[in-house]
Amino acid sequence: MARSRPRVWLLAGCGAVLLWAFVGQLVAVGRLLALFGLAGDAEPSPPPTALPPRRVYKSNGYLKVSCNGGLNQMRSEICDMVAVARLLNLTMVVPELDKRSFWADQSNFEDIFDVKHFIDTLRDEVHIVKQLPKRFGPEDSNNILNMPPVSWSDEKYYLHQILPLFSKYSVIHFNKTDARLANNGISTQLQLLRCRVNFHALKFTPQIEALGNKLVQKLQAKGSFVALHLRYEMDMLAFSGCNHGLSQEEAEELKRMRYAYPWWREKEIDSQAKRLQGLCPLTPEETSFILKALGFQKDTLIYIAAGEIYGGEKRLEPLQAAFPKLVRKETLLDLEALRQFQNHSSQMAALDFIVSTASDIFIPTYDGNMAKLVEGQRRFLGFRRSVLLDRQKLVGFIDLYNNKTISWNNFASSVQETHRNRVVQPSCRQKLENKPKEEDYFYANPHECLANSRFCSRTKDAISVRI
Repeated sequence: MARSRPRVWLLAGCGAVLLWAFVGQLVAVGRLLALFGLAGDAEPSPPPTALPPRRVYKSNGYLKVSCNGGLNQMRSEICDMVAVARLLNLTMVVPELDKRSFWADQSNFEDIFDVKHFIDTLRDEVHIVKQLPKRFGPEDSNNILNMPPVSWSDEKYYLHQILPLFSKYSVIHFNKTDARLANNGISTQLQLLRCRVNFHALKFTPQIEALGNKLVQKLQAKGSFVALHLRYEMDMLAFSGCNHGLSQEEAEELKRMRYAYPWWREKEIDSQAKRLQGLCPLTPEETSFILKALGFQKDTLIYIAAGEIYGGEKRLEPLQAAFPKLVRKETLLDLEALRQFQNHSSQMAALDFIVSTASDIFIPTYDGNMAKLVEGQRRFLGFRRSVLLDRQKLVGFIDLYNNKTISWNNFASSVQETHRNRVVQPSCRQKLENKPKEEDYFYANPHECLANSRFCSRTKDAISVRI
């Protein structure tokens, strides 16, 4: 495979330095911006407007991809599979999106992403077609191999295990693509390509972009705002087994759902133990405590970037009481504007992604796929302010406060002290040997594509930690 020079325009131009100061009582979001501020924010250089020249290469075959999971998980999968197609000199078919998951969203790729932009932007890397040639039928087992690639694989796996299969098959269909490319140990060229797909090629449709930008404008007209990714939704609670604060009936409902989905492998879960390990999303009530302890005032404008909160308005009451200026897309837009996106969870999630990326401060209450992808996007856009909550310590503080073991002042100071260094800033990914699930995720911190890339390259692309 011919190696090309990395594209300089991928790098986000930001020499960000963390500024952190707890100075007395905070009185408005304006002061919180100083609290969570990073100097030297800069917008990235726009991608070239002219189409790049088409890459000329002999294709070894077709790569068909079926993504699985929600919007942001599928986004990362698409980036990975473009990199694999480039590595193996394949012709890629526009990816199929998951229609069988919990959300049952029937959206196709072109319903969420600008497919022409996707194909045109990557034409100098990979040939992408909208569908397989008609000569390949759906049951053509002689020419099509259906298989999932091995999780967290490196380039050697694809070159030595997958590429030889094209001597027998014309098409390989990857029917599962979640986390099938390693975080680390990948060539810089392919890491930059993953970023290029993520930050430039995967552009939302004009309809989604327009409505997302309308949401941002409505919020910005009211002043500074916080995007709160409140991942307290039915699917997450059922999958994780987290039932703190729920009634017995609710816990049983979630347990039945967990057993109903065979691909959710973990069935019997100790909810309390998981919560104390920091592995559960914060509840709306816990979130209200944390935001107040961090100094957010009652008049803070907070946008909830999430789907339907489990328990509805009643479950949101503690957070709404603490922060009356709590808004969602459903309260900012009229029903007609949202009608075409309703019942399409991935399209609704795309709106939240746009708002979260544009917010003054982003705070996720759980480190799922959206939290990680938004974090990476905000790093690329000049290290915009993102606060990563330490849930394991926070639930301990909350329990001590609720048990009246510590005062509010002690609680607040403990929360603030814990998060002095929890604001996203330039850093190198931490690599854990033989523990890819637990190490820093590439898409949360794609340091090869950021301003600190030169420093991280001197540390062999990641800080290795042996456990």
